[in-house]
Amino acid sequence: MVAAAPPTSLSGLARSLVQQGLLLDVDAEAIKAQAKTSNISFVSQLVLSNKLGAAQVAEFASQNFGFPLLDLNAISVDHLPKGIIDPATIQSRRVLPLHQRGTHLFIATSDPTNLQTINDLRFQTNHTVEQVVVEDDKLGKLIEKIVESSDTSLKSMSIEDMGDLEFTDDETQEKARQDENASIEIDDAPVVKYLQKILMDAINAGVSDIHFEPYEKFFRIRYRLDGNLYEAAQPPLAIKDKISSRIKVISKLDIAERRVPQDGRMKLVLSKNRAIDFRVSTLPTLYGEKIVMRILDPASATLGIDALGYDPDQKELLLAAVQRPYGMVLVTGPTGSGKTVSLYTCLNILNKPGVNISTAEDPAEINLPGVNQVNVNDKAGLTFAAALKSFLRQDPDVIMVGEIRDLETADIAIKAAQTGHMVLSTLHTNDAPSTLTRLMNMGVAPFNIASSVIMITAQRLARRLCSCKIPIDIPREALLRAGFNEEDLDGSWQPYTHKPGGCDLCKQKGYKGRLGIYQVMPITDEMSRIIMKNGTAHDISDQARREGVRDLRYSGLIKVKSGLTSLEEIEAVTNE
Repeated sequence: MVAAAPPTSLSGLARSLVQQGLLLDVDAEAIKAQAKTSNISFVSQLVLSNKLGAAQVAEFASQNFGFPLLDLNAISVDHLPKGIIDPATIQSRRVLPLHQRGTHLFIATSDPTNLQTINDLRFQTNHTVEQVVVEDDKLGKLIEKIVESSDTSLKSMSIEDMGDLEFTDDETQEKARQDENASIEIDDAPVVKYLQKILMDAINAGVSDIHFEPYEKFFRIRYRLDGNLYEAAQPPLAIKDKISSRIKVISKLDIAERRVPQDGRMKLVLSKNRAIDFRVSTLPTLYGEKIVMRILDPASATLGIDALGYDPDQKELLLAAVQRPYGMVLVTGPTGSGKTVSLYTCLNILNKPGVNISTAEDPAEINLPGVNQVNVNDKAGLTFAAALKSFLRQDPDVIMVGEIRDLETADIAIKAAQTGHMVLSTLHTNDAPSTLTRLMNMGVAPFNIASSVIMITAQRLARRLCSCKIPIDIPREALLRAGFNEEDLDGSWQPYTHKPGGCDLCKQKGYKGRLGIYQVMPITDEMSRIIMKNGTAHDISDQARREGVRDLRYSGLIKVKSGLTSLEEIEAVTNE
């Protein structure tokens, strides 16, 4: 029996496994999507899913693609070549140098079809790269040993490790600020390496923000991971000014100015195909400058709408709305709920050669080639409203406003939506119905709202359960109180309710990554009539419920029933 042709979206090892009948195309697609969401390799996710064992995958890859197979248990870490590939690349690309012979470098990999990685390694090492297939689980364990032994961990660095630091005075720092070529003299090698390790650890862990916090008797660094803050390190208090100066130099900030807040940006180039931007904010505190770095990964805007967590019917409604020729689509939610990524994803869908897109942001977080992005500057008079007025003279098709904050911006955006433009923007409201009353409270006329707004989506981010999740038995009464309907609890609900476990993949936290919870509310004719009659948020909410619009809590409960997150997490993020 000949296996059916795999979907065109599959390639490499996944495609071959489907062609040979070792994996169903549906399973391959799901594993590929989960791997992308969890930021791990396809092979790692495949092994975690228990569809195929690591040894089985390695043997198939070796035979099917003609590469030698090696058991890593026979390899000693001490005999591996050092310094050819940096530990960050080893960890992020999941490859390991095994042997160097002249200009030939032999590397261990569990997926020999990842040609992009091979090309990058050739470019970085200037060697001919030969692949050797190994089992993914053994490869992961060996990489962990290599990375751990390659550098001192953050928590173990002590004052003795930093004993050779030479501190500079303000006069030296001022001179360095005036002469950019001298900036490297501000920070010597230990601080530079220390900061690089902090940044690389954060990027590899999927952190969204890094906090550098000086206090009277200690200095700590915290990561925001999946919405929660965790302490990553407590370096010596004596180096706080050195780290602050180093960050400010590479962010093009004034290192001599410590009395007022500053904002800047920096870029970290990981390879010729990938760079990470950081948005840097400094704040003078009692014991020094607190610095927060927001990690802006352009890859998050190109993940596609499927990776955001919309249910199929919600996705269909949103795509239909943003692809209309004119109107306004609003995305609402608190700070940190993923509104920006949702907007950028919509812009990426609309970003075609025949479409003129302009955005006004404060500031532009992710650079999108083909999109005209403007940073607002209130001091210079370039406000959201001023930028919008200019856009309307620039023959736009799509306009994105970072946030509607005042009546002037709202009025211009609504007029743009009424005169043949698609307008995307955000507001800080709790849910979709309250957004309409918020606009009315700003002073926008009900007629203008009803004739321009075509859709509102409210969203939250919930932590995604790791694959180590544990099934639990929750009483039926508790599920009903949480918001489940009687028809939801038809006897099959128990296997779909889970709690966090703990494994090496999620660092014993039980959660890995986040997923979106959405309320997608199209503005229908009946809702428009309610708005025209100055209806309240409660009136609009009742009408939305009659039209089948799921609120945030019920959308989250669907994710609970699907085993994607826990009931406790949904109750926390939708506790209104």
